[in-house]
Amino acid sequence: MNANRPVVRVRDVMKTDFDLVDGIDTVADALRKSQHPESKCFIVNKRHADDEYGIVLLSDIAKKVIARDKSPQRVNIYEIMTKPVVGVDPAMDIRYCSRLFENFGLSRAPVIAEGQVIGIIGYTDIVLRGLRDGLKSS
Repeated sequence: MNANRPVVRVRDVMKTDFDLVDGIDTVADALRKSQHPESKCFIVNKRHADDEYGIVLLSDIAKKVIARDKSPQRVNIYEIMTKPVVGVDPAMDIRYCSRLFENFGLSRAPVIAEGQVIGIIGYTDIVLRGLRDGLKSS
């Protein structure tokens, strides 16, 4: 590890705009309500305090709805979501976040602080906002 390299943390590069949906929403409803398609996913809200967050990637919709010729008006989010979701701490170094993604086969994850989703991070954020911007300042 390079001691001279500043630590870039997840909070420094995460997107704070994301779409939170209910598991009971249909895929069509979630897509209609979507305000942040650049996040490439939906975070599925907890149903109660002891529940966990879920996630639906746009690629899940392509693979599990479109490719299987299912109607987005008839498929509920809970049918295609991944739950529980692997969350990332905002203070995590992006190098470890990249390793976590590789180890678990992730492409993006919610950033969770004190039990609440505060953002989304993906490889694009890590590379373009973390690594590239860090190279500009060196």
